[in-house]
Amino acid sequence: MPNSFQKLHPVVQKWVYKQGWKDLREIQQQSIEPILSGNTDVVISASTAAGKTEAAFLPACSAIADQRDSFGIVYISPLKALINDQYRRLEQLSDMLDMTVTPWHGDSLQSKKKKARRDPQGILLITPESLESLLIRESGWVKTAFESLQYIIIDEYHAFIGSERGYQLQSLMFRLESLLEKEKPIPRIALSATLGDMDSVLDYLRPIKSLPCELIKGSKNHSTLKIQIRGYLDCKPDEAGDVLSADMQIASDLYGLLRGDSHLVFANSRARTEIFAATLSDMCKEDTVPNEFFPHHGSLAKELRQELESRLQLENKPTTAVCTMTLELGIDIGKVKSVAQVTAPHSVASLRQRLGRSGRRGDPAILRMFIAENELILSSNIVDKLRIELLQSIAMIRLLLVKKWYEPADTEQFHFSTLLHQILAVISQWGGVRADQLWALLCKSGSFSKVSMEHFKMLLTDMGEHRLITQLSSGELVIGDKGEKLVGHYTFYAVFNTPEEFRIIVNGKTLGTIPLDDQIIAGQIIIFAGRRWIIEIIDTSKKAIYVKAAKGGKPPKFSGGSMSVHDEVRQEMYQVYVQGDYRIKVADTSLDFLDATAKELFSEGLKIFRDLNLKENFIISQGKSVFIMPWLGDKIVLTLKYLFIKHEYKSISEYGGIIEVQDVQESEVINTLKKIITDKKVTNTDLAEIIIEREVKHLEKYDYLLPEPLLNIGFGAKIFNVKGALKWITNLDL
Repeated sequence: MPNSFQKLHPVVQKWVYKQGWKDLREIQQQSIEPILSGNTDVVISASTAAGKTEAAFLPACSAIADQRDSFGIVYISPLKALINDQYRRLEQLSDMLDMTVTPWHGDSLQSKKKKARRDPQGILLITPESLESLLIRESGWVKTAFESLQYIIIDEYHAFIGSERGYQLQSLMFRLESLLEKEKPIPRIALSATLGDMDSVLDYLRPIKSLPCELIKGSKNHSTLKIQIRGYLDCKPDEAGDVLSADMQIASDLYGLLRGDSHLVFANSRARTEIFAATLSDMCKEDTVPNEFFPHHGSLAKELRQELESRLQLENKPTTAVCTMTLELGIDIGKVKSVAQVTAPHSVASLRQRLGRSGRRGDPAILRMFIAENELILSSNIVDKLRIELLQSIAMIRLLLVKKWYEPADTEQFHFSTLLHQILAVISQWGGVRADQLWALLCKSGSFSKVSMEHFKMLLTDMGEHRLITQLSSGELVIGDKGEKLVGHYTFYAVFNTPEEFRIIVNGKTLGTIPLDDQIIAGQIIIFAGRRWIIEIIDTSKKAIYVKAAKGGKPPKFSGGSMSVHDEVRQEMYQVYVQGDYRIKVADTSLDFLDATAKELFSEGLKIFRDLNLKENFIISQGKSVFIMPWLGDKIVLTLKYLFIKHEYKSISEYGGIIEVQDVQESEVINTLKKIITDKKVTNTDLAEIIIEREVKHLEKYDYLLPEPLLNIGFGAKIFNVKGALKWITNLDL
């Protein structure tokens, strides 16, 4: 064992020997000294199952081994299931150290919470929402129970960065330190398997930089990696119905490839998860064999999810989970033989996270991607002709394996919704707070440093006018009567919200529902149930979107999903076609990872790219439509779309990073682009203001309580990139 190992507590050393480990892993060795020093923050970034949990807890537990007067470690997780998992993993070590470990979330046993209230010590495993509840309702107890806190450990750190929960978490950690009145900051240890742009990651952990931050990065990757993209053609059935849909072909292949072992199948959406799970289960029934395929997503009952997670841990019981993002994070599900991805993944970071779920214990990591494209007909859309979903999948694999690039978190957001929440939370915690104290705690040195004094004053004034808060004669701010109802509700502690489902209605008939988390306005074209529709009315009171049929051929197979695609992904897609070669070069060899059908689909897309000279042409006409192809991320694509809407274009839509403008001439589109580039004063906020229906801008939980100017500023920063769009238009040299 290395010299650093000797610095661990003797009982911790004994526990390591008891595991039969011949040596600590690289990141575990490197983390011991900085964590034990207690004078630096630490970010541990390594692949799944690389030993990050032990890298944090072995030295941290050594430091608090003899402490009994309060909690010594607070571990914060984005998932209750992950807390339960870590509780099991820490059980033997904590028993040997005679150290209490307390899981604390909405489903935790009350007996454990009562015991911790009487005698707080050891390790507290908690979610941000439960920590928020404690600070608001029991801040006096928290001050005592956390008095000797030595470490804050944040798991799955990438799940927090740049999100509403991430800003809440930053604020919670800062508020906790302020409450405890520590002479020096409490070291923060962040664990993550997927982190891009490390400089911003280190800055995000503690924005005010009152402690230095050390990065510990695992360098060891899988010795063997097996990746394949399998292509499928979605053909229209003949009169006899003999042609299987692409999804049925994929399901059949999944059944043949995966039966008899344990796997994960990521289907991206809840609906597709249920469809594939049910289809695979039916296939087991038809063959009179035990079912091995089960769905896993956030809408399922907790008991069903836990039952499946436990089953996955049994090595002698073949089990395949068909899931959304729920099994992407580091819940211990044991070893799975492979990961299957149905449709293109949301991001490169997500792809890496999923790939890391397989290939443990020296076995190769196996990833299969199942990508379907529409059969080409005369009226086929350019998105189908270019085989955009296949191309995006190829680009993401190349970025992952060749450039080792992952999307950086967007840390440039305002998150006014979360700031409003934190203002109410801080006032509730203290009973009454002055405005200057709130500014200092939340904005000047806290999470919301992008918020100006002008923005802050506007928010407080509006909250006062709507009786969320009120000001006493002493100058202190207290909770108003409407604020009391908000804070008193059990849902207050979470800053995130599940998007509301809106019905899609045509001629009085409901086609289905969609979550209103996309940017939609009246007059816009959307794709739903395999057809194009023009939005006529958005009725927020009835949660209904009224549409009529739109002109155009068969809609494209791929719409890109609901999560934003990064500029780098689309630029890599462009370069793959420019180079005409998707293969990965290793030494003198070019590695091929497409099956025969995928190769044919790629060749079709490449031919279209070359025939239309899309290397040089970014604006083309087809039929009565003009297509704009910037090969850039969704922020710039959406910006271009809304710049056209600002110029009163109605029939305009975007999918797969390509904008379609219907019933116009190419010259008209070019003239509009020239007008756009001369209007240098347009801002992200200006574009947000043209979205007439205020409710469609409610992307975050408390957006509906914000004053209109702040709502537009926040929405504009989240959705648009005017600077990037204007740069692209300028470079066109029209």
